[in-house]
Amino acid sequence: MREEDRVTFGNTSVTTPDVPIDNNTNLDEIKELGKASIKTNKGNIHCLTVIGQIEGHMVLPPQNKTTKYEHVIPQLVAIEESEEIDGLLLILNTVGGDVEAGLAIAEMIASMSKPTVSLVLGGGHSIGVPMAVATRYCFIAPSATMTIHPIRLNGMVIGVPQTYEYFDRMQERVVQFVAKNSKISKDNFRKLMLKTGELANDVGTVLFGDEAVKHGLIDETGGLRDALKKLYELIEEERKKKEGNTHNKASEELQ
Repeated sequence: MREEDRVTFGNTSVTTPDVPIDNNTNLDEIKELGKASIKTNKGNIHCLTVIGQIEGHMVLPPQNKTTKYEHVIPQLVAIEESEEIDGLLLILNTVGGDVEAGLAIAEMIASMSKPTVSLVLGGGHSIGVPMAVATRYCFIAPSATMTIHPIRLNGMVIGVPQTYEYFDRMQERVVQFVAKNSKISKDNFRKLMLKTGELANDVGTVLFGDEAVKHGLIDETGGLRDALKKLYELIEEERKKKEGNTHNKASEELQ
């Protein structure tokens, strides 16, 4: 065993397998893109984090923590096409951001063929809600919150009926996506979105972990351990399904 294969935690040392790893590359990817790939006997997973504001068509000020959709979209394509990656773990702590960029990311995650699990830590607000429910199974930490509110538009707004109709149509896209990918109904989601008296300077609702599960928005409360366990279960189910399809195909060819 080489010295570099030994990882020390305090007074305890752990021997790692002889797997070639470019530590500098991994650290750079975690630092710049918030991503990491984990290889285990149970499956190879890719961890993707969505933090701060979701940056879309407009570049946000440099002091803002952002997740750039031009970084996330190529990663999702690579995960879907890679034979070495078995599943995706999506970790969210976001205040929301660009509606179209967030919805585009959510649509891509929902259309992936590989197992996906999300975990909301801290907050999954605004357009972060569709992203959280886009995975096959979603968890939320008991202390985490989700803010549901109508869409907003920055900049000049023309006071004509067409503007309101445009807002309503954009909002309906979000409502339909959330209702399709979770257990909450459209009417209930709209009710939470338009609720008054809960937010001081806005219309909407703040849901804590248990409340999000109660409304059917999130599947279950839990943490990292629960999310990883569920993802590996989905990966195992996918493997068995593929093995079954291969066996059936081989039987048909013999006949």
